[in-house]
Amino acid sequence: MADDELDSLYRTEPEAFTAERNRLAKAAKDRGDAAAAKRISAARKPTAAAWIVNRVALSQKDTKKRLADLGDRLRDAHAAMDGERIRALSAEQHKLIEGLARAAFEVADVKRPSASVREDVTATLQAAIADPEVRERLGRLAKPERWSGFGGFGDAAPAPPAKRSQRAAERRREKLTAAVTDAEQAQAAADDALSKRHAERDAARQRRDEAIAALRKAEREFDKAEAAYDKAKRASRAAAESLKEAKAQLNSA
Repeated sequence: MADDELDSLYRTEPEAFTAERNRLAKAAKDRGDAAAAKRISAARKPTAAAWIVNRVALSQKDTKKRLADLGDRLRDAHAAMDGERIRALSAEQHKLIEGLARAAFEVADVKRPSASVREDVTATLQAAIADPEVRERLGRLAKPERWSGFGGFGDAAPAPPAKRSQRAAERRREKLTAAVTDAEQAQAAADDALSKRHAERDAARQRRDEAIAALRKAEREFDKAEAAYDKAKRASRAAAESLKEAKAQLNSA
């Protein structure tokens, strides 16, 4: 069940992610699925580029298979040092990445992506070809990925200084985004605890009010019974006096 909910969550636009995550986690908790609630609560909010890649991976179920197949063939070609095959597969790689990136922007309804977002999307798809771990996380990515391998595999090239500076800034933003996400999760947990304590306090207040009302009712009933007792006691004494007087009159007759 959690996998379906996580798929739904990672289709959600980043700006609505946190609210949807909290809603899904609460729904899982309410139905008694603590494990699913924990997994959902731990989901990290994706950056724009990561969300776009997740969308294509979730909408085109063969995405991972296509990337894995090309990655295996590229790895074999590099291992065999087959230059002609490497060139042919590199052309196929560029075509596949371009096609998936275009499909990703379409399914995410992003008509004019910025240069940095476009670069992050293509770099993440590139990394997914070369790195099985990245490929496995497609659909659940929280940030863009880059292939950090060696040699020619994955067609990676060193970034120029300006791009390295830009990427460093992006990494800082990603860390800050992750910190905000962690803080949001902590706040959600604190809010949940506060809500529980609020409900417990209200229930205790209601029990107290009911007890006070019952005590006041019992006190009124006691006062009423005591007044009736005093009245009956006075009537009994008056009757005893009347009886005593009647007997005295009878004896003197």
